[in-house]
Amino acid sequence: MQQSSDAQKLENRFGAKIKDRTQFATAEKYSGFEHPNTPVIIDSERGYIQHFYWGLIPQWANNDDIKNYTLNARIESLKDKPSFKDSVNKRCLVITSGFYEWQWEDKKGKKKTPYFITTSDDEPFAFAGIYSNWLDKSTGEIIKTYSIVTTAANELMRKIHNSKQRMPVILNRGNEQEWLNGMSLQSFEKSDIELKATNLQIVS
Repeated sequence: MQQSSDAQKLENRFGAKIKDRTQFATAEKYSGFEHPNTPVIIDSERGYIQHFYWGLIPQWANNDDIKNYTLNARIESLKDKPSFKDSVNKRCLVITSGFYEWQWEDKKGKKKTPYFITTSDDEPFAFAGIYSNWLDKSTGEIIKTYSIVTTAANELMRKIHNSKQRMPVILNRGNEQEWLNGMSLQSFEKSDIELKATNLQIVS
């Protein structure tokens, strides 16, 4: 994932103020397995851009080990998976400038071509997300975390993410508030937002 927009641009785009500018930073590439602290807007505080950690930790978890397995959440099974079902109605916008995917060129994925995917207008946008506030009993700290919700790949993404054929649920200006309002999951299983993909020689 990438978040390369400056603070003012994000505030203007989403009509929200960054709650703590000391946490704000741009990045050409976030690795989910590093569990970065990235900008989100949650349903209960829509006037603010906050920073949550990527990798949802459900409230019942005894430790944070689960975060390595909760970077993404399949929209089709959100209500059934123990890790996610308590957060189905805790909706957030995960703010981004684009994301990376690798196209397999052989059946085992030993040779891959990286692509950078963004919207056709090159503006910041949002993934559908769910979030959790987890109490770390060892420190007493509340850890704020999220997962990016995914769905079946559209035509473009099936060609690129050709191993699992998945993609993030990408919201547009018209349905961001609907996602936060808790509209049915089925309404978001398909996205008609226009994407473009750039073939990359190297992704560092």
